[in-house]
Amino acid sequence: MFKNTFQSGFLSVFYSLGSDPLQLWAKRVGPPPTTSTSKLQSTSNDGDSPTTPQQQEQQLEPHVEFLVDDTLNSQVLEILSTHLPTTFITTPSLATRTLGIKLPFLVFLVKNLGKYWSFEVTVLDDRGEKRRFRASNFQTTTRVKPYITTMPLRMDPGWNQIQLNLADYVKRAYGTAYVETQRITIHASCRIRRIYFSDRLVPENELPAEFKLYLPVKA
Repeated sequence: MFKNTFQSGFLSVFYSLGSDPLQLWAKRVGPPPTTSTSKLQSTSNDGDSPTTPQQQEQQLEPHVEFLVDDTLNSQVLEILSTHLPTTFITTPSLATRTLGIKLPFLVFLVKNLGKYWSFEVTVLDDRGEKRRFRASNFQTTTRVKPYITTMPLRMDPGWNQIQLNLADYVKRAYGTAYVETQRITIHASCRIRRIYFSDRLVPENELPAEFKLYLPVKA
């Protein structure tokens, strides 16, 4: 999608206040798990998914929808479900396409809802191999496998800025060089303000106003 685009500075792939925030994304809202599905999941846990999702509270009605966040007092995207694998957004929207984004830093502005959630980033390295990095708040240890690395995700209450140095992750996990990001998938449950790439980590005071979590108050 962006392979033939000049890439420098910032490249946004999601902004909740944009004219068409999900233009680049496909969404899926799956049904809540049945009792039998929940039992199967709790007895066949591989360490990459929560063992007892029903302990998160009552059964949640899954949805992917825009709403006004009470903290930001503006529109954000909420992805909510008790069953993570079936409710998500992913970009590109077509499975046959790739993002082709070469910028090495990926930043999420997301809200911790106090529920299970995860995201996955697929990258290409200089050996021509696709590597997946999956982060979740129910994973307790980092596991490196030939084509997927799973990592624990620790978040503060409320809104967070999550910064990923993808080039560093690829080098440390596989001893190879990062070439590009090909796909991003965000699973339930969280709220999203913005997702963007950058060519370097930018201090808060140097960010453009629209890339900051709290927009400045107009005089």
